[in-house]
Amino acid sequence: MTNRYAVIGNPISHSKSPQIHMAFARQTDQDMQYEALLAPLDGFQSAVNAFRLQGGSGMNVTVPFKQEAYQLATDLTERARIAGAVNTFKFENDRILGDNTDGAGLVKDITVNLKTPITNKSILLMGAGGAARGVILPLLEQQPAGLVIANRTPHKAQILQQQFAAFGRITAREYLALSGESFDIIINATSASLNDALPELPPGIFTHDTLAYDMMYSIEPTRFLNYAAQQGAQQLADGIGMLVEQAAESFYLWRGIRPETQNIIANLKKSDA
Repeated sequence: MTNRYAVIGNPISHSKSPQIHMAFARQTDQDMQYEALLAPLDGFQSAVNAFRLQGGSGMNVTVPFKQEAYQLATDLTERARIAGAVNTFKFENDRILGDNTDGAGLVKDITVNLKTPITNKSILLMGAGGAARGVILPLLEQQPAGLVIANRTPHKAQILQQQFAAFGRITAREYLALSGESFDIIINATSASLNDALPELPPGIFTHDTLAYDMMYSIEPTRFLNYAAQQGAQQLADGIGMLVEQAAESFYLWRGIRPETQNIIANLKKSDA
């Protein structure tokens, strides 16, 4: 029997997840379908329950529902529990297992695909929502020199600082307070790129050697990546690699098989070129 999976979010039409997971299915000879579902902003739980009742086996969860997904899960993996956000559901009878594969995907993309060590590096993480929550612990586990969380609403960044303080060197700032600092790796975990917007970053935080990483992806470079290039950053990356790597983690949770990712990342980048 063909198993059904989906990615759910709002917006969702830009999602490459169906393309990625069906490529995984072909590569590993799995009998499955995968679709994209647009959920109303006030109708996430109803949309998830409807998909389950129609025989769905699992889902990926994207903006802006990752914290709502955390609340809906009946069981949580350790990394999802610590993150307080869920990006993957696995449905089993009346149980909903919530996992978070974002951090594993991000770390693998940076350290393996982009060949950039995180250990002993200074990191700026922009944003304090569900996307940021999912990657803080995996980043800290790489033992960076320090991790700064910056957010438009400083209070939200401070909450995350307190929540993750036991796991490594982490501080909270507002954007304008970053003036005079520079970082080895700057990660945009805000949804600003979806709206062609840019948080209020002060000049000077990028150096020639900074890796500027946007978790979002689009055919054209995002406004954040363009700004980073204007500020002198030479290494720019969008979220395609992270998307494929976190998808591979989800696929492994659902199917028990770890797919190969390199060719799929290369093909996606080629198709967007």
